[in-house]
Amino acid sequence: MLLSQEALKKIDRELAKYPADQRQSAVMSALRIAQVEHGWLPAELQQEIADYIGMPAVAVQEVATFYNMFNTSPVGKHKITVCTNLPCLLSGGERAAHHLKQKLGIDYRETTADGQFTLMEGECMGACGDAPVMLVNNHQMCSWMSNEKIDALLEELKK
Repeated sequence: MLLSQEALKKIDRELAKYPADQRQSAVMSALRIAQVEHGWLPAELQQEIADYIGMPAVAVQEVATFYNMFNTSPVGKHKITVCTNLPCLLSGGERAAHHLKQKLGIDYRETTADGQFTLMEGECMGACGDAPVMLVNNHQMCSWMSNEKIDALLEELKK
C-alpha cells in the first residue's frame, strides 16, 4: 500500500462529505492528498485510489490527466508554474519565464539536474491584475514577480 494511514484518514474525511453511492465525488481530494504525500501520482497510486474509492482506475486517470495541478510524472521538489495566459504574458510573464529559464537552466516541462525545480506553463490563475503571476507547488501564489522577487523566491525555496 502506497498511501499512509494518515492519508487514508484524510481521504475518509473527504468521502464522508458525500452520499455512499457518490464516493467518486471525492476523487479530486483523494488525488490532492496523495500528491501532497508522494509528490506525484504514478499509475500504481492512481489504482490504489480507484480501489479505495470504488471507481474504475481509468476514471481516476482521466481526472489526474485532465487537470494540470496533478503531476502524473515525477517533478522537482518545487514545481513553479508561470501563468502564460495573455494578460500575464503581456504584463511581464514572458520576461519572468525567460528569467526563470536562465536562472534554473531548464525550459518548460523540465526539471533541474538536482531535482529541486520543475518549470511549467500554466493557464489563468485568476489574478490578472497581479501579473506576472506564478504558483509554487500548487499552493503558494506569487504576484508581481519582478526579476528580483524571482531571485528571492528561488533562494528561499533552496533553503
